[in-house]
Amino acid sequence: MKIQRKSFLAAVSAICTLSAAAVTAPALAPAPAGSGPASNSPDAVASLFGNPVIAAGKGFQIKQSDLDQVTEGVRAEAAAHDQTITPDQMTAINARVLQGLIEDNLLLQKATGGDRAQAQAETKWQMADLLKRAGSEADLDLELRALGMNQDQLRTKIETKMTAMAVLQRELGVKITDADARAYYTNHASDFVQPETVQVRHILFLTVDTATHQPLSDKDKKAKYAQARKVLKEAQAGTDFAKLAGQYSEDTSTRSNGGQLPPFDGQGNIIGAPGQRMVPAFTQAAFSLTNTDQISGIVTSPYGYHIIQLEKRTPSSTVAYNTIADRLKYVLVQQKMSPLAPPYLEKLNKGADVKILDPALKEAVAALMTNQPPQMAAPSQ
Repeated sequence: MKIQRKSFLAAVSAICTLSAAAVTAPALAPAPAGSGPASNSPDAVASLFGNPVIAAGKGFQIKQSDLDQVTEGVRAEAAAHDQTITPDQMTAINARVLQGLIEDNLLLQKATGGDRAQAQAETKWQMADLLKRAGSEADLDLELRALGMNQDQLRTKIETKMTAMAVLQRELGVKITDADARAYYTNHASDFVQPETVQVRHILFLTVDTATHQPLSDKDKKAKYAQARKVLKEAQAGTDFAKLAGQYSEDTSTRSNGGQLPPFDGQGNIIGAPGQRMVPAFTQAAFSLTNTDQISGIVTSPYGYHIIQLEKRTPSSTVAYNTIADRLKYVLVQQKMSPLAPPYLEKLNKGADVKILDPALKEAVAALMTNQPPQMAAPSQ
C-alpha cells in the first residue's frame, strides 16, 4: 500500500463527493486481512438490479447508477487505506452523496456563463494539483484507472462540481478578493510554514505475520535480525541500496521503487497524506542521519527491523503566497459560505419539489440532516 496513492485517492474522492452542505462521513474501520472493495462496479450492479430513479425534482432525475458512480470512489479510497465500510457507514455515505447530487442538479440549473468560466479556472488548478500529487501524467492515468475513470472524465466531474459551487457562491453573494486572501496569509503566517523534512529509502525485515498480524516467534525474529545484519554489511560496503531493497525488503509497497518512502517531518507526519504518520522509532532514526546516502544501523519498530538510507533533507521554509493563492481563496470562500448555504439549499429543495423515491435513502438523508449540522468541506489539501 503506497502512502502517495492514499493521498491521491483521498484528494479525488474529496473533490468528487463534495456536497454544497457536506456532512462529514463517519470514520472507517480497518478491513479484515485480504478484504477488498465493498461491492461490484456500478455497471455490474445495474445489470443485475436495474437502474431505478432514486430522487427527482423539477428539471432533473437521479438514478441509482449516478449514486453508484460517485460512491465507487469512496470505496476505492477505503480499499487503498486497508479499510472496510460497514453497512451503517455505507448508508450514511450514500445519504451524503445523494444529498450532494440533488444540490448539484438544483444549482446547475441556475448556472450562468460567468459561473462556468469560474468553474473552468478552478478545474484547471484542481487538475494541476492532482497531477502534482500523482507525480506524472503516467502515474495520474494509473491512479485514475483504480477509480474507473480517465483524465477527461475526472475533469468533467470536477468542472461540474465547481460549476455548482460557483452558482452557490454567486447566489449567496460571497466574495473573497486577492486582498482578503493576502491578509489571511499574512495574519496566519505560521499556518504556511513547512517543517524540515527528510526523504529516505528503507529495507524492512518483518517481525510480524502479515496474515495474522501477530509477532513472529523469538527464533524467527533472531533469524530476521541475522539477515538484517548481513544486508547492512553489504550496504555499508557500498552495494547499491535501492538494489538491496528490491532484493530483500519485505515492504511490498516500496520494494519495487528501491525502498523509497515519501517525505515526512520530525513528528513523522507524511507530507501530502494527512493523518498518515511514520512510527516514532523510525522517524527518530531517520532524522538522526545528517549526510546524503548515510546509512543507519538496524532500527527496531513495531513492524520489524529496518535499515534506513537518507536520500534528502529539506530545511524548513514558508510556502509562497502565489503557489497557494487559488486554493486559499477557495477554502476561504467555503468557510464564508458555510453558515449561509443550508437555509438557501433547503429553500431550493422545497421550491423544486424534490422527492427521494427510495425509502431507505429517504430515511437516511433525513437522519443525516437532522442528527449532524451541515458544514462546508473543501478538497483535501
